Amino acid sequence: MAAQGHFGSQARVELAGSTKKPVEAVGPAVIAAAQVAAAPATGEQMTVSVVVRRKNPIDKEKLGTPEGRMSREEFAEKHGPAPDSVALVEAFAKEFGLTAELAKEPGRRTIHLTGSETAMQEAFGVTLAHKAVAGKMYRVREGAICLPSELIGHVEAVLGLDNRPQAKPHFRMKNRAAHAADDAAAPNPGYSPALVGQLYGFPAGATAEGETIGIIELGGGYVESDLTAYFGMLGLPVPTVTAISVDGGTNSPSTPDSADGEVMLDIEVCAAVAPGAKIAVYFAGNTDQGFADAIAQAVHDTTNTPGVVSISWGAAESEWTGQAMMAMDEACQAAAAMGVTITVAAGDNGSSDGEPDGADHVDFPASSPHVLGCGGTKLVAAGTAIASEVVWNETALNEGATGGGVSTTFALPSWQSTANIPAPANGTGGRGVPDVAGDADPETGYTVRVDGQTTVIGGTSAVAPLWAGLIALANKQNGGTAGFINPALYAAAGVNAFRDITQGNNGSFSAGPGWDACTGLGSPVGAGVIAVVAPVTASAPVGSGGS
Repeated sequence: MAAQGHFGSQARVELAGSTKKPVEAVGPAVIAAAQVAAAPATGEQMTVSVVVRRKNPIDKEKLGTPEGRMSREEFAEKHGPAPDSVALVEAFAKEFGLTAELAKEPGRRTIHLTGSETAMQEAFGVTLAHKAVAGKMYRVREGAICLPSELIGHVEAVLGLDNRPQAKPHFRMKNRAAHAADDAAAPNPGYSPALVGQLYGFPAGATAEGETIGIIELGGGYVESDLTAYFGMLGLPVPTVTAISVDGGTNSPSTPDSADGEVMLDIEVCAAVAPGAKIAVYFAGNTDQGFADAIAQAVHDTTNTPGVVSISWGAAESEWTGQAMMAMDEACQAAAAMGVTITVAAGDNGSSDGEPDGADHVDFPASSPHVLGCGGTKLVAAGTAIASEVVWNETALNEGATGGGVSTTFALPSWQSTANIPAPANGTGGRGVPDVAGDADPETGYTVRVDGQTTVIGGTSAVAPLWAGLIALANKQNGGTAGFINPALYAAAGVNAFRDITQGNNGSFSAGPGWDACTGLGSPVGAGVIAVVAPVTASAPVGSGGS
């Protein structure tokens, strides 16, 4: 019996940050209580992701500097999984009847353990139950994970015991009913992504040939014929798009009102503004495990080697466990160290981030201090020029508003120290969100093609791939990856890199001169951003504007 073995005989200690909030069983009344909270099937197999400690910690203060940059090979050698931690987890797994497999990408610290639900309960000191959420059954754990004492300090996170949906896609469809009269008088076909890039001064005729943009997706899919038709309509080359499976996730297109809208928006926006770039789409399940594994796999991918990764999914910080946020933030730290930029949508539900408690919340992973958080504006064009641009807030028409505010989890980064970030509500945290912005209002949204239909979509989901496309253009033009650009962007005072958005609000926060919790530093001035994020060498003068 496992309880008599080496690990089974040890005292159990709670894994920091692992406590999971309870879920009230909801769904059709026909689901009996015994079914809603049924004991798990003893033979049902499952896989969890165990994140172990690094060989050596990353010097976070050097991220965004030449000294803090290294190749994927150097990173794996210096900051890969600690061998003694891997050996301990493998021995632990064997004792409890679980198989262990270390992720194949060099530098990743994820060990996948597979076994029965009952074995997982015994190994991790949890109780698993099947409960209904919105009419669908999920495997649920509540409370904390309790590990044998010897594993404390070696294991940083255990993800996947609970497979409830974790994140939401941050795209918004236009409320056609609310605009029926307006559209009848003057139909609004939306803007092509290429026109938005032109409005923001992305360099005319530039390509991102040879660059790869990674995209994280937690559902939905794309259809090749849609891409062919869409880019043919724009007169642009059809991008090479590769679907990459994470933990068994697949490209699974279904209907236009599904997560397909997110997938197609992401691909079509970044590929249209960065023609020639290859697109690598990492499909994972919508769980904390799937999300964390997708980021880690993309960042450490030595086959596709994306130089920038776009993420348009997230949830309020209050919806995450501490261990999940730490694991994902550490994957973003790894990206920063290896010269990979990560752009993340800041959310579509204003300063509350859609939480019902009436308090302010920021969206994660946009609140990670190692990503570029992307907020939203309402952009009105007059031909090929910008007529006006204000904060996106269409809550009166149920069309959302940009996320933004102050993290209660992550501390104020040094590069935001002079940005006049408001104090966090509960006295902890301090990282301001977003960093930058771009067109997101569905009323001034993007024309995209989804499952054979042409439609207009907005949301901060469009802003993350827009900025990812700009960074891909910069990487091509500058001859090297921009990497972790936040320090350089915030240091670019007086440089014509942003359109400062000074009108509007997202609920609790209002726009104003300089950084604000609605649109960050502002929307991009393409040529200025490309100059600011040019990578520099250690011998370059301090303050020369690189990362």
